[in-house]
Amino acid sequence: MQTQKLEFTGHGGDTLAARFDLPDGKPKAVALFAHCFTCGKDIAAARRIAARLAGLGIAVLRFDFTGLGHSKGEFANTHFTSNVADLVAASRHLAGLGQSPSLLIGHSLGGAAVLAAAADIPTVKAIVTIGAPADPGHVIHNFGCKIDEIQAAGQAEVSLAGRPFIIRREFIDDISTARLKPAIAGLKRALLVLHSPVDQTVGIENASEIFLAAKHPKSFVTLDGADHLLSRAEDAEYAADVIAAWSRRYLGLTDNPTPKGAPEGIVRVAEADPAGFLQDVMAGPKHHILADEPTAYGGTDAGPTPYQFLSAGLGACTSMTVRMYARRKGWPLEHVSVDISHDKIHATDCDECPDKNAKIDVFRRLIHLDGPLDADQRAKLMAIADHCPVHRTMEGIIKVETALAES
Repeated sequence: MQTQKLEFTGHGGDTLAARFDLPDGKPKAVALFAHCFTCGKDIAAARRIAARLAGLGIAVLRFDFTGLGHSKGEFANTHFTSNVADLVAASRHLAGLGQSPSLLIGHSLGGAAVLAAAADIPTVKAIVTIGAPADPGHVIHNFGCKIDEIQAAGQAEVSLAGRPFIIRREFIDDISTARLKPAIAGLKRALLVLHSPVDQTVGIENASEIFLAAKHPKSFVTLDGADHLLSRAEDAEYAADVIAAWSRRYLGLTDNPTPKGAPEGIVRVAEADPAGFLQDVMAGPKHHILADEPTAYGGTDAGPTPYQFLSAGLGACTSMTVRMYARRKGWPLEHVSVDISHDKIHATDCDECPDKNAKIDVFRRLIHLDGPLDADQRAKLMAIADHCPVHRTMEGIIKVETALAES
């Protein structure tokens, strides 16, 4: 995954700060994420959900609403309607990049905002709300005893999540008159409602109201045990997994189905894309992996290259061998990782090579050993690494026998 910093112009002409989380290959779809009230694009839930979705092939743009986080402008001059306008502005910026969003995701008040904004973003095919209120006016309860002061004086300073914010009468007037149910009923898009039954900030009854107001296709998934901010990593990642699995049908994702497994002891490689280089790799009856080539070489970069698979085999075997030896000795090896790089060099650079005009393959292996190991233990583990079976196979005599399968 890679993250790009972006800027675009918000509803009022201010520069808004954004992050675009991209998968390693070509995105299967693009999502636009709206954060919770007075939060920001970098809140843990937003970061974790975006990272997980990017890892699953869906690019995610998350941004700070006007006056929040790294975005310009005055928060005191914003309201619910301006948040909706910022979302539409973000979608237009994505469209200008050739990355029009097909999925909207909104957390808390951001969930209400995506429901209201959907009608003005024609490329959207599916919408997800997380802990969203059925009525945007729900947030007014956060202002407590300050409401009368805001109405009388026109504004007041309110403490939200330990931070001071100026809330003006215009904000309360705007959010009090916002009506979501007509927008929900007229979505004409697929809707997924995610909500925790123990949410102490926005009660579960809000999810029921949103769900009942929506027309099919609609789905509800409970985030059992999660708090409102999805502060636990496992809750945010579960939400992302559900979003990715649910949205496939509605975003028109056309990944090849997992092929049938190979017999035990067989690795079967089958062409998945005759127009490119994508391959289905089945290791026995259970394990499926994709192999591909980078886009620069005519592939789609949907999986490791054949040489990367070869490097992975060497790295995995090395790590396993080192761990097995340290475990047997009872040594304090806390973690082992292996970096493998592959290159071809002229045999003239190799003292042991008989044919100086040929090229040879060189796999460079960098082993990281973490833990309070002494120098002798580290030296022994490095020596043991050279005895990994795959290493010995690669340096031994290899014979490949090939036969044509019967039709």
